[in-house]
Formats: sequence, C-alpha cells, structure tokens
Amino acid sequence: MKNRLPELRAERGWTQGELATRLGVSRQSVNAIETERYEPSLALAFAIAALFGQPIEAIFLFRPGAGR
Repeated sequence: MKNRLPELRAERGWTQGELATRLGVSRQSVNAIETERYEPSLALAFAIAALFGQPIEAIFLFRPGAGR
C-alpha cells in the first residue's frame, strides 16, 4: 500500500526514530511502512492519521489487488 508517511514526516522535520517514539513503535516498523514492506494494523493507521491530523485515506493510498 502506497503511503505519504515519508513526505509528512519530512514536513515536520522528524526522523524515523522520532516518529516511532511518538507512535510507540520501533524505528524499523516506521521504515518498513515507509518502504511499503509492511502494512500497518488498522489501529496503527488510525494513530498515524491522528498524529498528522489527516484522514487515513489522505495518508494511505489503497491499490486494489496489492498485497495479495
């Protein structure tokens, strides 16, 4: 699933580690989400959306058939 996480994080000047701390996950998890090697749980996706003050669909771009 494509996402805008690197762009949104960069706009705030946060490192992956800083974002991870704010979300309560590892830096490796943030990296895996940003590089599309891992899709976050629904709870984590909501937490990310809340942190950036945007709806989930503005951050995560669903592609039908992806990840199957």
